[in-house]
Amino acid sequence: MISTHGVTSNGATNGTRTRGRVRGNTVTLAHGGGGKAMHDLIDDVFLEAFDQSLAPLEDQARFQLADLALHGDRLAFTTDSYVVKPLDFPGGNIGKLAICGTINDLAVGGAIPLYLSCAVIVEEGLPIDTLRQVAHTMAVTARDAGVKVVTGDTKVVERGACDKLFINTSGVGVIRTGINLGIDHAQVGDVILVNGLLGDHGAAILNARGDMALTTPIESDCAALHTLIDTLLAAVPETRFLRDATRGGLATVLNEIAEASQVGIEIVEECTPIRAEVKGFCEILGLDPLYLANEGKLVCVVPGAHAKTALAALKSHPLGTGAAIIGDVTEHRAGRVVMKTVFGGRRIVDMLVGEQLPRIC
Repeated sequence: MISTHGVTSNGATNGTRTRGRVRGNTVTLAHGGGGKAMHDLIDDVFLEAFDQSLAPLEDQARFQLADLALHGDRLAFTTDSYVVKPLDFPGGNIGKLAICGTINDLAVGGAIPLYLSCAVIVEEGLPIDTLRQVAHTMAVTARDAGVKVVTGDTKVVERGACDKLFINTSGVGVIRTGINLGIDHAQVGDVILVNGLLGDHGAAILNARGDMALTTPIESDCAALHTLIDTLLAAVPETRFLRDATRGGLATVLNEIAEASQVGIEIVEECTPIRAEVKGFCEILGLDPLYLANEGKLVCVVPGAHAKTALAALKSHPLGTGAAIIGDVTEHRAGRVVMKTVFGGRRIVDMLVGEQLPRIC
């Protein structure tokens, strides 16, 4: 492992080490061999992008416990891997997805995201410029979000052993004092909210693969949600549960809540915000938009008495202008999710058995 913690942006040294420069236009097996070629790749692509202050490169990042304790008394730790196809899509790329996804996994637990890792598995033959662009996007996304990428790892595998580029990111955050969110905390009388249009990420990926030709291009909703969550929790600290609706979409999250809390959940179709174009292509392809992946959508469970306050808080943030109350928690059909349809009937919204779209994130 090569830590990115503590390296300057301009190739400067502490008097003992000069920043290396990569040679060639594509990644080779030598770039994963542990020698000078690998160090040059890390220096020129990753350290250049992440722009860290100078410090020795160790196998781990190091923190002062006192600095962490300033934010709260509990740590949150998460990890996720990203294998999206294609690497670039409208609204982002695999690098933005990795940073935002890990930030969101911390934030939905009530944590303030602080530090991330970045480990990449690169296929031999990947253009250096592609890797450089992904690293640059990761660095910009992290800086904009106010988090630091502090450690990382690079592995290169032979052609065909992976599809261009896989990324793993882990994250550390500190949970705010007084916040206690849990998937088993939903209670009868609570309401369900989302912060905007659902299914855009799944639609954007499908369109980027060339599987459909939309007259109106759809961009991924990929975004870091921690500041939106800050706004919500400041307004409604009584919030029961938060989750970003990624793989499996809204339907999967709601089923997980219903099962863990042993409550019923009823949502209203006409109140559930889905773009008309997404509904249209789902009808053509036989997909259900409730199961489409999102990368910037938040599912919130709040006490009914705080529903209006929560909705106003979400709408006050740029990532929540399309927020809506979509349903409530009931005592009926414990463990089940039901949708009230536009025709006045009701249908079971079950857990997705498989994956509608593979390699979506």
